Amino acid sequence: MQCLWRILWLAALIITISFKTAKCYTITVDAHAEECFFENVDANTKMGLTFEIAEGGFLDIDVTITGPDGSELYRGERESSGMYTFSAPTSGRYTYCFSNKMSTMTPKVVMFNLEIGDVPNKDEQKGSEVDHNKLEDMIKELATTLKTVKHEQDYMQVRDRIHRSINESTNSKVVVWSIFEAGVLLVMTLGQVYYLKRFFEVQRVV
Repeated sequence: MQCLWRILWLAALIITISFKTAKCYTITVDAHAEECFFENVDANTKMGLTFEIAEGGFLDIDVTITGPDGSELYRGERESSGMYTFSAPTSGRYTYCFSNKMSTMTPKVVMFNLEIGDVPNKDEQKGSEVDHNKLEDMIKELATTLKTVKHEQDYMQVRDRIHRSINESTNSKVVVWSIFEAGVLLVMTLGQVYYLKRFFEVQRVV
């Protein structure tokens, strides 16, 4: 049991230090607009982008990652969520862009994480020449699994908030419609009572 806790603690530590920085953002991208972010990194640095569309339209957006030379490393069109990890091929400024230009009037709320790792040392670059024991391999595998679970939990939280908002909006519309129906029914009932009353009064006069 103590060994298991030690493994879990080491896995959590690896997750914490596997990326030098992890920046979390929530932004609103207006219709016909594009929001970009920049990171200056060294060659062979591990980089990651995780994003989720929280609100707006059909919950889709265009995503691009561009290298220092202007080449596209990643392009996604009308995506609701995604996770992309890569090693920087060259040193320089990398650009992450979220484009909502395809939307005519609806802004999009985007939640995303930018993760920047440390520059690997020579031993890491020559991983094939370094022997890893089974415990290290197990810890790394566990760390990757825990990180995947974390991203899935974040995704489920966002989806839960979206569905809750939709349900609340639907419930409000149902309540308003029910009140309207009740009002129409009441008006029709009073109208019928008034009509019958006037009808019998006319019959009695005749």
